[in-house]
Amino acid sequence: MLEPAVGEVLVSADELQRRVAELGEEISRDYAGRTLLLVGVLKGAVFFLSDLMRYIEIPVEVDFMAVASYGSATDSSGVVRILKDLDINIEGRDVLVVEDIIDSGLTLSYLMRNLEAREPASLEICALLTKPERREIEVPVRYVGFEIPNRFVIGYGLDFGERYRNLPYVGVLDPSLIPEGA
Repeated sequence: MLEPAVGEVLVSADELQRRVAELGEEISRDYAGRTLLLVGVLKGAVFFLSDLMRYIEIPVEVDFMAVASYGSATDSSGVVRILKDLDINIEGRDVLVVEDIIDSGLTLSYLMRNLEAREPASLEICALLTKPERREIEVPVRYVGFEIPNRFVIGYGLDFGERYRNLPYVGVLDPSLIPEGA
């Protein structure tokens, strides 16, 4: 049943699982013979990360970071604060940052600079969704699930006011629910 807050489904549950499986196979090939540290960006990437790691056939470890960027409800300012840092030292490790969505690129750019300073052996990004037309700063994304248009999306970890993360698909939030000026 379609959630009433969803104007349309952009990526179905079946499409999500098919693409996540493909990404897992690709990551397994690229990192064969190595142990990979997956860094999930909380909270949105939890669903994607959980499914993705089930399809990765090499040894993986998992850690999380939580960041807050200041801005309106629907826009990031790029001013970032780390709310939860890594528990694992990443120096000399192969690290794959797992992100739910890349909009402007400002927050992720900050996060990547922060992690790069910790001297990992390799540092790459895997994003479920990316909105190229929203990009203000380019970030090199190694693995992309789906390129989507500049719409406000919810589901599969993505929220609006902490709601709708549990939807099994990615849908467009009904524009009438977004406060004016947000």
